[in-house]
Amino acid sequence: MNDTKSFWGSSKLWWLALVVGILMVIAGFAYWFFPSIGYAVASLLFGWMLIGAGLVQIVVSASANRPRGWGWWLTGGVIDTFIGFMLVRSVTLAEAVFPYFIAFVFIFWGFGALTAAVQDRGRRYWWVQLINGLLLLLISFFFLEAGYLQNMLNVSFLTSLAFIYWGFSIAMGAYDLKPTRNE
Repeated sequence: MNDTKSFWGSSKLWWLALVVGILMVIAGFAYWFFPSIGYAVASLLFGWMLIGAGLVQIVVSASANRPRGWGWWLTGGVIDTFIGFMLVRSVTLAEAVFPYFIAFVFIFWGFGALTAAVQDRGRRYWWVQLINGLLLLLISFFFLEAGYLQNMLNVSFLTSLAFIYWGFSIAMGAYDLKPTRNE
């Protein structure tokens, strides 16, 4: 196994990313099985999850031993927190622009994962980042298309799918952040 550092680096706060991932998976399954909670509630819930994920990213990027990709963490944290606050601030605004905000978040993280895949080509499972990036970009396209059509049922399904997928993605990535013994 190649011991080169991951594009995202490592952090002692890796478990915070794991917790956020697990919470996103739980929220995704809750919305999947109870879609009647409504579009507005989903956009508010997703907004709060983005705020939580954004704050975790900011904390990780500002920790004493910054990870290697701390700039991506900081930028992603600011974007996620800003979009999360915009979704939580106004239910009317959240309902109108929810698919576009989420598409923007997935576009950012999709390009981040593709960049990580290119940087980590020497690592054993670099292709997982490549697939993750492509799937995030695909999900963002579906959100853009669903937002354009204003198909609430489609957006609701995509939202639950996005919660579940992104949560698993964050949780799996958290283990890559875990420092090794010699760090």
